[in-house]
Amino acid sequence: MEILLEDPITTCLSPSVYDMICKLGFEVRESRDINSIVTQNGEVCWKAITDCVIYTQSAQALDYQGSVRLLGPVCEVIHLHLSSLTKGQFEIQYAPWLQWTSSPELFAEIFDALESLQSPAISLSLMKLTACLERALGDVFLLIGKECPFLLRDLLASEELAQVFGLSVEMSVLRVFIGSPCGLNLRNVLWHGFASPHEIPPMYCSTLVVLTAGMGQLLKSYLQQSELTWAPRPLIALPDLEDGAVFPEVTQEVLSVLEEVMKKSTFILRTMLPYWEVALIRFKAHRFADCAMLLVTQLETGLRHLFATINKCPQRLLTAESTALYTTFDEILAKHLNDGEINQLPLFLGEPAMEFLWDFLNHQQGPRVRDHLSHGEINLSEFPKGITDQLLAFSTVLLLRFVDEELASVFKEKAAIQSLVHLAEGYSARFHPMSLLRKQMLSCEESIRAWPLLPLPREAEEARLEGSSEINACNSLITKITYELYHHIPENRCVFTDLDNLPIENIKLLSAVLLLILLLIALELVNIPVVHGKNTYEYQQYLKFLKSILQYTENLEAHTSPEKNKWIETIRLTHTALLRMWTFSEKKQMLIHLAKKSTSTAVL
Repeated sequence: MEILLEDPITTCLSPSVYDMICKLGFEVRESRDINSIVTQNGEVCWKAITDCVIYTQSAQALDYQGSVRLLGPVCEVIHLHLSSLTKGQFEIQYAPWLQWTSSPELFAEIFDALESLQSPAISLSLMKLTACLERALGDVFLLIGKECPFLLRDLLASEELAQVFGLSVEMSVLRVFIGSPCGLNLRNVLWHGFASPHEIPPMYCSTLVVLTAGMGQLLKSYLQQSELTWAPRPLIALPDLEDGAVFPEVTQEVLSVLEEVMKKSTFILRTMLPYWEVALIRFKAHRFADCAMLLVTQLETGLRHLFATINKCPQRLLTAESTALYTTFDEILAKHLNDGEINQLPLFLGEPAMEFLWDFLNHQQGPRVRDHLSHGEINLSEFPKGITDQLLAFSTVLLLRFVDEELASVFKEKAAIQSLVHLAEGYSARFHPMSLLRKQMLSCEESIRAWPLLPLPREAEEARLEGSSEINACNSLITKITYELYHHIPENRCVFTDLDNLPIENIKLLSAVLLLILLLIALELVNIPVVHGKNTYEYQQYLKFLKSILQYTENLEAHTSPEKNKWIETIRLTHTALLRMWTFSEKKQMLIHLAKKSTSTAVL
């Protein structure tokens, strides 16, 4: 499919946001003395900067437009100052004051990007800088605070940061740059893919570097006075995907196709193409985090373009005003629009593509690539290549859907591309809670089946002899409940391997009970999609039943531990739990009873 628009899109910034970022800072033309802002030793003179932050007449709120106008000349002279330094001079003057951030080595890269004059590299540097700064400010908050605010704007407005950095006015400077949709809002317009490379003035990146150094100076002074110890949170390393990876490693052949497809696909806005080009350059240079950053932001840009077109709401393509909602992944991937209408995008993309996006962006147990990167939580040098491979492969298949059919067919003749398309069309969720539960259940089943082959502890053998009548009662209940559950196994479907041939009478009690519980959970899981709900009382009773099973398994673990070895009590607990399961089953309140007849072919 090719998206055709009447007018080419030249910007994704709304008029007022465009003016704020691209024009206001250049309206006041006056020369400023760099020595009044930064000393030769790199010490920041905060008053020269904070004097440019002004408030509304009522003094109740920041005057963001007025502040950006006045800060413009300051930003310009700071940028000229950094541009005049060699890399060695920069490191001598500023490196000591940047050690408080989680990634001090990042600033040498930012200096190189500013020196290169390459707009995409500068925008990428600003993305990394805002993420790093957010993480570092969170560490400062935790010096005296307990729970760090999730939103950057709340963090910047906190009393804790004002206390550490001296006055709230220093934080007001940051709010003008990155902390409010009323200001420049550089973090959000970049991380959500609204700003094209040429729309971000480099002077704002230079200024944030110097402000970060200035905050390092203020922090050092505070630590000396308070005698507190600086202990930043460690960065996390995303694990390899293991069986979460679906696509193979990206080959040179795939990269070559992607380079060609990028130039033809209407999924990519022409103003954003430089980001895609830099993403591939960074991938080839083994800068996998950089590549992933650019890919996730540009996937959001392209999907927002598609979202606005297919739902016939072109205004949602642009950055919102401060009084309205930005259209981000949360809205783009939602089932419904704000007005309650069905979002057409998921229907158009199809379930496999949606599940991939949810897996890699949203599900709590997934990599949550954009969240971790944008909040500065990841050690960038250790970012897994495997995750970037998945994003590149998915992007290749997605972009192919938006080129001319004849050209797409040419690319799809290549074996590597055919394979990617096939894998993408068959993608199913890896990190959805139900998918993870299925995986855990199958692992449990495999483990439990080995139990009858293991020798019993002496205490367990004694308990078996002492409690033979209760064991017989348990086995009887297991047989009855299993027989009842088997009536609800979907036709021609096997919930667990070889479960049909489960010889209850020959399996030791606990393995049989746990397999029974797994069977019950499996059948309930299968029937979730076809049950239309319970009333409040039924829901409460159902939760109570599930909690009783959970409590039994927790007690089972405790009683059979080497420290306790309470096997007789374990048999009694098991008998009680089985009676509860049988009683609840007879009430016909489980999902297997409430589910309407369905031709569902769900498999665990």
